[in-house]
Amino acid sequence: MAVFDTSFHQTMELQTYLYALPYEWYTKYKIRKYGAHGTSHKYVANRLSEILNKKDCKVIVCHIGNGGSITAIKNGKCVDTSMGFTPNAGIIMGTRCGDIDVSIIPYMIKQTGINYQDIDNVINKQSGLLGISGVSSDSRDIENGIAEGNERCLLAQQMFIQKIVDYIAKYYVLLEGVDAIAFTAGIGENSINVRKGVIDKLKVLGIKLDEEKNNIRGQEQLITTKDSSIPCYIIPTDEEVMIARDTYHLIEM
Repeated sequence: MAVFDTSFHQTMELQTYLYALPYEWYTKYKIRKYGAHGTSHKYVANRLSEILNKKDCKVIVCHIGNGGSITAIKNGKCVDTSMGFTPNAGIIMGTRCGDIDVSIIPYMIKQTGINYQDIDNVINKQSGLLGISGVSSDSRDIENGIAEGNERCLLAQQMFIQKIVDYIAKYYVLLEGVDAIAFTAGIGENSINVRKGVIDKLKVLGIKLDEEKNNIRGQEQLITTKDSSIPCYIIPTDEEVMIARDTYHLIEM
């Protein structure tokens, strides 16, 4: 039995998963958006549906760890996700740059003489939180650096939070409103400051953080106030359970 992290995202429509590149690149070389973390997104979306007691719900799941992706989900199906052809698309991550102007790559090759393999290593393993902070790819180290007054750690955190907010805002419009937002994975479940930073920037949508409820790590919890326009939750992910469920459903068929 094999469960692919990309499978949950196969419900995206053609205009969503295609890139504006020569169409033959898609038909001949299979260049398209595939996404990742699908098993986690599916588990959290299912759990939100249970919490809301609503099957036809619209939710945004923020799987934020050393790797991270944001997914828009409607009625249990993926509508769009931030990762692309590879996991190096979308939000800033621990060592991955996320979305960039791709013309930076040939420019840097020309400027420095660096070869393609080396620059691929840079954008995947030396960028993101590590590249901006110069300290670490670990969010905990970034937060410790902020506490010590490290301005580059603060910059890395600000950029990280802004990119997450950008995708939530984009998917809020795409879904024409949402019933809930969830934070999951290592940072999403454990970083009080990242969740606060994201939700504070979403106040224009009427989302209100409950500071006391947010002061928790690794536990399922509603972290917004009663009068918040959209409830936000911490939902610890459980990909192993999702794999077991998929296996069971396959056996039943």
